[in-house]
Amino acid sequence: MNTVWLIFLVLGALTFLTRFVFIALWGRLRLPAWVQRALNFVPVAVLSAIILPELVLNEGHLNLALDNPRLLAGAAAVLVAYRTRSILLTILAGMAVFWVLRWGMGG
Repeated sequence: MNTVWLIFLVLGALTFLTRFVFIALWGRLRLPAWVQRALNFVPVAVLSAIILPELVLNEGHLNLALDNPRLLAGAAAVLVAYRTRSILLTILAGMAVFWVLRWGMGG
């Protein structure tokens, strides 16, 4: 049991230090303009990496068919996001389309 606690402490310290270094250096560190521009795309890339597999994978298999309610709801959400630029409307539209399709497809 002591080994487990030691591992927890070491991993916790490493996690803290890797994050603290960037926070402590944030005001002193000058990043090139191209790095700052690239960092603007990090949230979109991370969110896409999380959401896309949920939309196109069904039980571990790629499902790009029109009977995939998640994919269609995701497409509807993208359209709403593009047109309105509203996070709330995007979520509401995507969920509404998903629920209607799931109900209509009997799933």
